[in-house]
Amino acid sequence: MFSEQRKIKIMKIKFLMIGLIGLISVNSVFAQKGELSNAKDQYNKYQGLRGQKTFAAMATTALNEAKVSIDKAAANEKTAKLPLTYAVKGGIYAALAYRDTVPAIQTPLFATADEALKNASEGLKSITNTDEKNDAKKIIDDAYQTLYVIKYNVGVKEYQSGKYEAAYHSFDFMRSIKQDDTTSLYLTGLSATNAKMYDEGLVNYKKLLTTNYSKNPSIYSDMSFIYLTKKDTVNAIKIVTEGATRYPNDANLAKREIELNLQTGKATEVISKIEKAIAADPKNKTLYYYAGLAYNASGNMAKAKESYEKALEIDPSYFEATLNLGYVLLNPAINLRNAANKLPTSKQKEYDESMKKAMALFEVAKPVLVKAVELRPTSYEALYNLKNYYLGKNDMVNANATQKRMDALKQ
Repeated sequence: MFSEQRKIKIMKIKFLMIGLIGLISVNSVFAQKGELSNAKDQYNKYQGLRGQKTFAAMATTALNEAKVSIDKAAANEKTAKLPLTYAVKGGIYAALAYRDTVPAIQTPLFATADEALKNASEGLKSITNTDEKNDAKKIIDDAYQTLYVIKYNVGVKEYQSGKYEAAYHSFDFMRSIKQDDTTSLYLTGLSATNAKMYDEGLVNYKKLLTTNYSKNPSIYSDMSFIYLTKKDTVNAIKIVTEGATRYPNDANLAKREIELNLQTGKATEVISKIEKAIAADPKNKTLYYYAGLAYNASGNMAKAKESYEKALEIDPSYFEATLNLGYVLLNPAINLRNAANKLPTSKQKEYDESMKKAMALFEVAKPVLVKAVELRPTSYEALYNLKNYYLGKNDMVNANATQKRMDALKQ
């Protein structure tokens, strides 16, 4: 009988111990979930206080406390792999990386945040509660925005110091976060191009063209240069033609299309194309300007002059047409003067006749040259043409004065 009683007592003790062990285990989980909860609360507190100078110290304290708690929650097997743990850890470490810009410190903090956020994003799939899922997603989105800003700041410094490949990787991280973000697409493409990573540059620029990026006309032009660098003339012309069709009022693209076609021996095609457009829209000053560019580039100065003058009949203040007309009028005067100066002294009569004709041509050009400068006083090209007029007329006083205006533009 004594033996039976003893057995019963031993069993009760065992049950008591098992219950105690279970209680300790549950309390441990609650404790770690408490650390996660505290980490989240302190992180949210930091988010609310950051950026306010009055509460800067409180924000720092909250973030430091959040780090201590999340590190404990992340170290415990019961909470380490919870999506919310990863999300909060990513947010906290992203904030820490943002606050410390010293590369040796920022880089590992950034890497920790990035890894945690990847795990958090993957873990979202396992969360069934809508509120919990939205809560975690907001933390993830905010943290990624912080990483975006960090990489932007780093990438700008890298680009400005000529580290184009490093800048490409920084901006490409931004692009990976916001795949349709025009800023990151542009900066990634620009850095890749400067790093001579032409294929990577084209990939990002092509993607940019599918957006409503305000500078897409220049992207078409830049892509044509990349293709030419790759010695791919066919695609260089194709992309710039696509751009000119999409943006028919962009003068730079039209000029680029004309130049490329002329360089590849397609002057007739491009001039014919412009003339057909003029026939359909005879009051379009831009089309006459394009025609002037095409004739100018093909060497037909008479037709170029005529085209620019027609553009100015429609709009007398059209700067680009005025500038180019001035050049067309000035160029033969300069050529005639230079040719006269090469004549031997035995041909004084021919020299005098040539110089007289040259001076007359200079005077024909003068009003147009002056008008171009009046229309745009800060145009280096307009001032350069006017200076050449003064040099042609041996007016060194005005030539030097104009040069000073040109020098001022470079300062």
